[in-house]
Amino acid sequence: QVQLVESGGGLVQAGDSLRLSCAASGRTFWNYVMGWFRQAPGKEREFVAALDRGGGSPLVADSVKGRFTFSSDVAKNTALLLMNDLKPDDSAVYYCAAGMELTAREDPYDFWGQGIQVTVSS
Repeated sequence: QVQLVESGGGLVQAGDSLRLSCAASGRTFWNYVMGWFRQAPGKEREFVAALDRGGGSPLVADSVKGRFTFSSDVAKNTALLLMNDLKPDDSAVYYCAAGMELTAREDPYDFWGQGIQVTVSS
């Protein structure tokens, strides 16, 4: 069983930066693909970024490409989502996930964190 705990969310202004962390149990980053998804009120959950096992081959959604960076600190079992130039449309609950396939689809991700709120004011 993999446990994931997100932290670092909050309220920021448009143009600001924020860093989300996902603390994982065990040797998660060597055994699983890590992903970030988000869900805004009234919308379906959408893919943000994913990182292959061991921190390689990032996959990033077009909507955040160039602004968001996904990395991992394998020694600390922590995934980091650095979000720059935030926009009000980035406001959502952000979820960390772990799975067996590097993909933007939700289904292959077997384990999910509880989610953390990010709110960007204009």
